[in-house]
Amino acid sequence: MDFRLDLLDTKIEFFESLSLKELENEIAQQIDNNKALMLEPHSISHNVTFHPIREKMLYSAVVHFKLKR
Repeated sequence: MDFRLDLLDTKIEFFESLSLKELENEIAQQIDNNKALMLEPHSISHNVTFHPIREKMLYSAVVHFKLKR
């Protein structure tokens, strides 16, 4: 029986929220979760747009995690 562990080299996650504070909390929580996988944020890009149905701003972000070296 062969047991092999492979590390993730890179991971991209998408986040979306109607509140900027909630978006920040979600990203911070996922950064802490990914520390267990030895991943750290490499880049973060964000966008804000108007949600016409809810008549609120919609905040979104993409976080690129890379293996901690």
